[in-house]
Amino acid sequence: MAMNERPIPEAALRDENSVEMLRVWIAERKIHCSIKIGMYRESMDIDEAIAWGTILADATRHIAKALQAGYGEAEEISVAKIRAKFSEELDEPTSDAQGEFVTSQPD
Repeated sequence: MAMNERPIPEAALRDENSVEMLRVWIAERKIHCSIKIGMYRESMDIDEAIAWGTILADATRHIAKALQAGYGEAEEISVAKIRAKFSEELDEPTSDAQGEFVTSQPD
């Protein structure tokens, strides 16, 4: 079966120390995630939740830039819409986050 995966960024291919932190799939009509949790806390003594806040904010800005490039919507408008929906979804989720925390890939 052919997967509809996004390409790996060139910088990640060049950098032997690159780390994939988050992969998000829509499958079986739900969101499924693979997340690298613990890297900041375990190797840099940085609060993991704060580090993920930065990652999600950076991802938001990348999404806004892509929406501007692809559809002409101003970055600041996209960021405002994403921020509003993010807060709304955290306060009143439209679905439960289900699943389990797996620490490694199966063989």
